[in-house]
Amino acid sequence: MKVAVLGGGSWGTTVASLLARNTPTILWARSAATADEINAHHSNKKYLPAAQLNPELRATDDIEQAVTDRDLLVMAIPAQNFRAVLKQTAPHLKTAVPVVSLTKGLEADSHLRMSEIIRQELPGHPVAVLTGPNLAPEIIAGRAAASVVAADNPPLTARLQSLFQTGMFRVYTNQDLIGCELGGVLKNIIAIAAGMGDGLGAGDNTRAAVITRGLAEISRLGVAMGGQFATFSGLAGMGDLVATCTSAKSRNRSVGYHLGQGRSLEEIDRDMHMVAEGVKSAPAVMELAAEYGIDMPIAREVYQVVRGQSKARFAYRGLVRIVAGAESQPG
Repeated sequence: MKVAVLGGGSWGTTVASLLARNTPTILWARSAATADEINAHHSNKKYLPAAQLNPELRATDDIEQAVTDRDLLVMAIPAQNFRAVLKQTAPHLKTAVPVVSLTKGLEADSHLRMSEIIRQELPGHPVAVLTGPNLAPEIIAGRAAASVVAADNPPLTARLQSLFQTGMFRVYTNQDLIGCELGGVLKNIIAIAAGMGDGLGAGDNTRAAVITRGLAEISRLGVAMGGQFATFSGLAGMGDLVATCTSAKSRNRSVGYHLGQGRSLEEIDRDMHMVAEGVKSAPAVMELAAEYGIDMPIAREVYQVVRGQSKARFAYRGLVRIVAGAESQPG
């Protein structure tokens, strides 16, 4: 299988480097300088400063060259640019080429998941997602990690499992495309909350409470939207949530940490050269929660902070004022 990976950020580059071990792979990056660096030096210093990439990986800044005559398309594009890049690929992509999303976000205006956007822009193309507790710097360094590939097409899921699995990167399968995708989206907002607590010096007990109650919020909305409850206890749910809430390498946790330290979102955005999807997805998530009648107090506090309607220190005060019900009950 000849593979095109679109997106030259940390995760797109990491996945492309892994795939290049198993199959001919080309990476599309917007920046010609990034593509030239990958081809000449097998590195991407901007996003993975310590990494040596697979020497078999090739890169280009020409999207037509990247996707023409490819057998698999892998999308590692931020959610708000996802549709526009798909539109660019459509004239050059072969019929019925499977499309795999690596993106953990929602489109702001439509509230659509990336798989839904793929189906709109590329009808007739099979769709899958690769998700889980996957921090790119650790995986590119060869540390053990696990991920999950999800599609509603079992033969495709099995093919993708063998294609993505390599070395210390273990890939599991799941048929719950909706649940796996939503787990990756929703945990980003909870990670911002965990980061705010860390920035405020709230402590380990607070972090554990945020993660646990955050998982309850994720599960409630995810099931209401068609996901399977068990999915949120697996790699795409709890696994991804724990990694993103606790690691200093997590962009969403880092945003929350700096908010907890009293910095403005504008300052944080200016200093980061990677997208924190939780900030972009928070308004869409709150609108979906209202649409499905799901109470999400942690997500709501994060939303108010990133919208400038509250401060991190007040958000935690708001959370402790919420009446605690029975843990096994909704709420």
